[in-house]
Amino acid sequence: MPIFMDVHDDLGDATESDIKAAHQRDLDIQDDYGVQFLTYWFNSPEGHAFCLVEASSEDAAVEVHKASHGLVPHKMIEVTRPTVSQFMGDWERNVPYEARTEGPSSTIDSGLRAIMFTDLEGSTNVSSHLGDDKAMELVTFHDQIVRAALAEHGGREIKHTGDGIMSSFSYVSKAVSSAVDIQRAFLGAAKAPVAEVGVRIGISAGEPVDQSDDIFGASVSLASRICAYADAGQILVSSAVKEMSIGKGIAFADCGPIALKGFDEPIRLYAVRYD
Repeated sequence: MPIFMDVHDDLGDATESDIKAAHQRDLDIQDDYGVQFLTYWFNSPEGHAFCLVEASSEDAAVEVHKASHGLVPHKMIEVTRPTVSQFMGDWERNVPYEARTEGPSSTIDSGLRAIMFTDLEGSTNVSSHLGDDKAMELVTFHDQIVRAALAEHGGREIKHTGDGIMSSFSYVSKAVSSAVDIQRAFLGAAKAPVAEVGVRIGISAGEPVDQSDDIFGASVSLASRICAYADAGQILVSSAVKEMSIGKGIAFADCGPIALKGFDEPIRLYAVRYD
């Protein structure tokens, strides 16, 4: 049967316990509708919930919600198991009773992260044509802008990549806002070391593995590949990032499915419209 992710926006002051109880009511009656709720995620500060459900149709899944607690999703998105695993890691370990939650009051860390890579376009040419000192000045300029944006939006710098910075966020929308601030800072800088050089940014979302102050996994590789595909001045994101930004007032342009190195199937990318 198809798998759907249903999106519940703006649940107000709903708590982790409220969502857990609603999920349990879904589990209690799901067999009557031939539906299986697999797992769910809850963002407690912003009041958003995402349920993963296996059902014959969108309507069947919605009917369970109507009968059990009345919280009808704002949107239903059909997904595949490989796609969910690609973005959410080994999510099936937590089915069906463990919640993926996040927020200061949560007892369980969701593990969900937005991964962002920045990369200075043309920095190698700057070093070759204008010298290493000018290239280092450009890198320092980039680092100051990126780190200011991370500090503003709660991002965590993971490591410097030479021509860019890899970072992570607990909230997808904050990663996108940080990326927009970075691009606008580059465009509006009056004293950039090299005016014609820009930065490209790639963002994915998933459950990376933390180890020795670094993070690994498919979501990290995906963000890196997305960044490499982007043009200077562009912010490209995965479909998971776009879907988790619903209700945030962020505009996206569909770039279509793109073949990226290391991924068996094309990945649909979206460009953030920030200008």
